[in-house]
Amino acid sequence: MSYIIDRRLNSKNKSTVNRQRFLKRYRKQIRKSVSDAVNQRNIQDMKQGESISIPKKDISEPVLSHGQGGRRTVVHPGNKEFAEGDRLPRPEGGKGRSGQGEASDSGEGMDEFVFQISQSEFLEFMFEDLALPNMVKRQLMGTECFSYHQAGISEVGNPSQMNLVRTMRSAQARRIALGGKKRKKRRELQHQLAAFIDPLSKSEQLKKEDIEEEIEILTKKLNALPFIDEYDLKYNLKVKRPKPSPQAVMFCVMDVSGSMTQDIKNIAKRFFFLLYLFLQRNYKKIEVVFIRHHTQASEVDEETFFYDRETGGTVVSSALEKVSEVIHERYPPEQWNIYAAQASDGDNWPNDQAICHQLMTEKILPFVQYFTYIEIGGSQPQELWHLYQGIQKDFRDNFATSRVENDADIYPVFRELFEKRASR
Repeated sequence: MSYIIDRRLNSKNKSTVNRQRFLKRYRKQIRKSVSDAVNQRNIQDMKQGESISIPKKDISEPVLSHGQGGRRTVVHPGNKEFAEGDRLPRPEGGKGRSGQGEASDSGEGMDEFVFQISQSEFLEFMFEDLALPNMVKRQLMGTECFSYHQAGISEVGNPSQMNLVRTMRSAQARRIALGGKKRKKRRELQHQLAAFIDPLSKSEQLKKEDIEEEIEILTKKLNALPFIDEYDLKYNLKVKRPKPSPQAVMFCVMDVSGSMTQDIKNIAKRFFFLLYLFLQRNYKKIEVVFIRHHTQASEVDEETFFYDRETGGTVVSSALEKVSEVIHERYPPEQWNIYAAQASDGDNWPNDQAICHQLMTEKILPFVQYFTYIEIGGSQPQELWHLYQGIQKDFRDNFATSRVENDADIYPVFRELFEKRASR
């Protein structure tokens, strides 16, 4: 069998269409491999591409062949050991034991087909069929992004921006305006010239010659008018305007009390990172605010947020109060798309529940695009879970909750929280 290997460079992305067709055809297998990779990867490797393997049997092509039709006569060679009806002995090395023979150089196995997908393709499969609710409802005019808009016609400009229609229209109007009287006079003279009938008298002949001479002068003057003059040139005028740049801020809120182990923090970190990557695909500029809390809340950097150890009780309202404070001080809701994600083991001081309810319903949820809460741990739902379940009934469009037990649950839960729905 002959094999053809195409080693040509991908000039001008000529094979891109074939690659996209291949990815579309085996989307199901690739999506499963991406899901497995997300659960096994470290946070630092989440953005990279991935090697995808597909069983060879799944990519085999159907083959059409001719069957053995008609009447055929075949003569097989005989043998000296067996006759019709003999029973063949079982080969040695059976009963599940490995054979004693040597390796063979013939035959072939069913290898897997392995190929590499790029970073952008990996993220595309990872966030496929997901959507942000109420996306880009608010925009901020940024000075770093500009776009050019049509702003009328100018008489000066770059030749590449010349407006041919306006230029020709201006030239025709100029020629009509400057030569209108001459054309009218020439038409009158042409009518007078047509009125002469031969034979002509001497005086009529002289008059006819004068008219012909005058027509010739008028024609030369009309032909002397330039087809396009410098004053006829018209250019498209484009002005530089600031372009509305959708921007978002992401609040990461996490409980760091004594009950939050490092394993629980690592699970929360995976969720926060997935959300950050997802927002990056939808917004050009993203700011991240890290807020951690035990009995008191504080805004910290990423390293402190994930790795500093704290002990003490849990007062969730301190973190929610800090979120509300930062929103109204630095991120006006009418200008920013605000997203918040909270991770906790569900513990909260019982007397703090009413304060949390008030902060969520009055100071946070009315101003955010989407708020997600994950409760990490394998135990029964805790106080904070029951509180948020009651709040979610009144804020179904921009508030979602879910429970996570281990690393393997992060990606399925994330897809569940941001699944594309008709109302989004």
